[in-house]
Amino acid sequence: MKILCVGEALIDMFCTERCASLSAGEHFIKKAGGAPTNVAAAIASLGGEVDLAAKVGADPFGRQLIQVMKEFGVSTKWMWQDEQHFTTMAYVSLNEQGERDFVFHRGADRELTCKEVEAIQLEEYGIVHFGSATAFLEGPLREAYQSLMNRALRQDVFISFDPNYRDALFGNNQPSFIEQSLNFLANASFFKVSEEEALLITGKATLEDAADYFRNKSKAVFAITMGSAGTLLGFHNNNITIPSLEVKCVDTTGAGDAFVGAVLYQLSRFSQGKSRDLSIEEWKSIVQKANKAGARTCESMGAMEAFRRLSSELLN
Repeated sequence: MKILCVGEALIDMFCTERCASLSAGEHFIKKAGGAPTNVAAAIASLGGEVDLAAKVGADPFGRQLIQVMKEFGVSTKWMWQDEQHFTTMAYVSLNEQGERDFVFHRGADRELTCKEVEAIQLEEYGIVHFGSATAFLEGPLREAYQSLMNRALRQDVFISFDPNYRDALFGNNQPSFIEQSLNFLANASFFKVSEEEALLITGKATLEDAADYFRNKSKAVFAITMGSAGTLLGFHNNNITIPSLEVKCVDTTGAGDAFVGAVLYQLSRFSQGKSRDLSIEEWKSIVQKANKAGARTCESMGAMEAFRRLSSELLN
């Protein structure tokens, strides 16, 4: 099955001084980024057929994003360049554990419109992945995001969802994020959340209670990623913890996106009907292999550099 990823494409400006705050950092390196952009690159690196729907500025950064996607083998026919808005930027610093601190300067990604996504020929795709960190904020993208999900439901396309919560984006607006996330996960066939997101969205104190809450809200298979503690796979009434691989962590940026990309790549190898009717053993194998992709990504600085090390052989 062909996969469509939709959401933001942006430039990550990484502070190269380890453990420096953004205010103290003086040296930065630019990398292509954005959660759905990362997922698309990971899928393409693994050998999948994938398109990216996103809006960037008509500036050098937007051109870089389009070029990088082409180099990975991602189709950019649904990437639009906006003459009026600059490419969205994210400034990132890392602590000793490779965890991130973000500041966003939002631009063109929010300007993707309903009219533009209506032009997407959805019948070409077996899977649509909604993985934008910014799509639940105010702006045309939010309406376009919802419109595309409604079309995917009507056309019975397999829906994948990853909320990608960022405190720097939502801050005091968590209720809106939670409400919109619940709407998408209720309609998804598969969704992935981090441990933090699971507890935030459900309001529960434990992951077991959060998993029960998700099962009451959605019929989807879901994964709760827990870093070095592994991944909790929610399959019908079962909670199965799939161990992570031990790696020397350099940067966690893109690890969750590599995980999602590896899941979707594996699902795309099945027919559309089969992908909705996999056994628990098949799902355990999918998550085990996706954990390998996520772990491999942590070994490099920057998601895109890490994705260049992914291949289908990794999932054997």
